[in-house]
Amino acid sequence: MTDLTSPRPDTWRGWLLSDTPHSRGQARLGRLYLLWLGLARNPLAMVGLVIVLALLVAAALAPLLAHQSPIEQDLADRLQPFSAAHWLGTDELGRDIWSRIIYGTRLTLLIVVLVAITAAPVGLLIGTVSGYLGGWVDAVLMRITDIFLAFPKLILALAFVAALGPGIENAIIAIAITSWPPYARIARAETLTIRNADFISAVRLQGASSARIVARHIVPLCLSSVIVRVTLDMAGIILTAAGLGFLGLGAQPPLPEWGAMISKGRSFILDQWWVATMPGIAIFVVSLGFNLLGDGLRDILDPKQGGQS
Repeated sequence: MTDLTSPRPDTWRGWLLSDTPHSRGQARLGRLYLLWLGLARNPLAMVGLVIVLALLVAAALAPLLAHQSPIEQDLADRLQPFSAAHWLGTDELGRDIWSRIIYGTRLTLLIVVLVAITAAPVGLLIGTVSGYLGGWVDAVLMRITDIFLAFPKLILALAFVAALGPGIENAIIAIAITSWPPYARIARAETLTIRNADFISAVRLQGASSARIVARHIVPLCLSSVIVRVTLDMAGIILTAAGLGFLGLGAQPPLPEWGAMISKGRSFILDQWWVATMPGIAIFVVSLGFNLLGDGLRDILDPKQGGQS
């Protein structure tokens, strides 16, 4: 059997795991390969990865996987149970629940991706600047962060949506506004541990500005912790979006948003249980997938866990 710790240098695996990469591209590919090896050793993380990949596939191939329109009404077929024509039954307006769940993956991914690419960079920037500069800058930024953290995320999101008005765009803005404080806290904690390191002092003595030090040297070192937290928070983002949709403040009809589907189906929960249960299962499975994947990434990327030592 080939020794995993010292692969032959003339193989693609040896090229990826080389201790002396010849380019940045080779180094990045090697780190991605190590990440994959770490995930492959964790069965639960692989289950989470499969669920997330299935979500991506469903969103990309929704027109092929959904055999009926997600918004077309057919009152003659309302509240029908499982059948060959309607795999997961129909809702109160005769719309196919399977098709609505499949198309709902697009809304779910839209919310998750937009919130992540908005809130995570803001939190990362605030946390690194606060931790590196310290003093009154740190005090002001962290007190603002504490104000946001003092309120439950859903309650704060409800307040922003109530001010902005219902709608998927305003729901995304509200969730993003309430999601950045944990990333700022994590980035600040990481920055405090490295801002006085020898290599930071050497860069500072070379004349690098504070902005350059933060952008080129501190932010990259904080990325792994923030990425792990973002992955773990995706389940919370989905639940918050579903909560807003359930209350009628998120995606508006006829968009196939899972939380709104549960809200409409609660009136039929005793007799036509599938109307509310199926989107609820979808939320549960996707949230579980992101949590399992996030736990696996934390074990690999968090140096305190010894994932890559």
